[in-house]
Amino acid sequence: MTEILRTGTAEDLERAVEVAVGALRGGEVVGLPTETVYGLAADGLNEKAVAKIFEVKERPYFDPLILHLPGVEWLERLVEMPEASEALVGRLVKRFWPGPLTMVLPRRAVVPDLVTAGRETVAVRMSGQAIFRAVVEGFGGPLAAPSANRFGRISPTSAEDVRSELGGRMGWVVDGGATEYGVESTIVAVEGEGMRILRAGPIGVEELREEGEVVEREVERGSGVGEEAPGQTLSHYAPRTRLILVDRASEVSEEERVGAGLLGWKRGGEEEERGFGAVEWLSEAGDLREVAAGLFAKMRRLDGVGLRRIYAERVEAVGIGVAVMDRLNRAAFGEGKGG
Repeated sequence: MTEILRTGTAEDLERAVEVAVGALRGGEVVGLPTETVYGLAADGLNEKAVAKIFEVKERPYFDPLILHLPGVEWLERLVEMPEASEALVGRLVKRFWPGPLTMVLPRRAVVPDLVTAGRETVAVRMSGQAIFRAVVEGFGGPLAAPSANRFGRISPTSAEDVRSELGGRMGWVVDGGATEYGVESTIVAVEGEGMRILRAGPIGVEELREEGEVVEREVERGSGVGEEAPGQTLSHYAPRTRLILVDRASEVSEEERVGAGLLGWKRGGEEEERGFGAVEWLSEAGDLREVAAGLFAKMRRLDGVGLRRIYAERVEAVGIGVAVMDRLNRAAFGEGKGG
């Protein structure tokens, strides 16, 4: 059985951190909250512990992991910092760490091959979530912590999501409540004085451009071998129920609505909801941060009620909406209206 470690009181929090740190030092995996989604954490420098992440998630070994650092001082221990990138990395760290930004940089030999999927680069970040920080600082070393779900499925945004997805495959999940952002971190590859966005996330291109050049270059994705960072496979974040993207619910005919669900952007009227088997609105008024925070939880709820298909409305691809559309496109890969 998987135990959820509550953190509502000071005593509960102290016990949860103690249990989690002890399990991690023993080479076990633990579910932990971050500000983005819940992660499946293990000792990032212990290859046997890291292997358990792949086993529990059924994750392919070609998909690299992110190392979450207990402090900025760990950056130089894990990364062979190019001289040309020092200034840019310094600015990114100062502005965005701790927080939802992951940087891909040349690795040092101490980083296990399993973490990087054999690449010469490593993805690193510092979470700003208070409970995660207490655990990683108590542990005293980097934690590998991809999302705590089976590979390719909907990322978890609560402790109950983790237990529902991976219950029985792990001993403990630390309950930190609902996550703040609801989508995974922004990932950039730092190359000299510029950077490429490998995965859209809470930190948008506009903010990144204030700190350095964002190089616009196509990245070949979806082939498996050769992925540079987590979350780059074309089919990802997917519910078990077929998901189809539409611009608006009004496109879906009465016949198509029978036995189907709607994942709507802005709350609409009765006409938009009529005929669907279940409806989840991502926002009352089109607030993109509200949309992102609730995306995976509401997708998961629709996935659990036995629908034939889910129609999801596209959202405005600005700011964090870019990350939302990235997740929806991957969840619906190969599908379209009527597809």
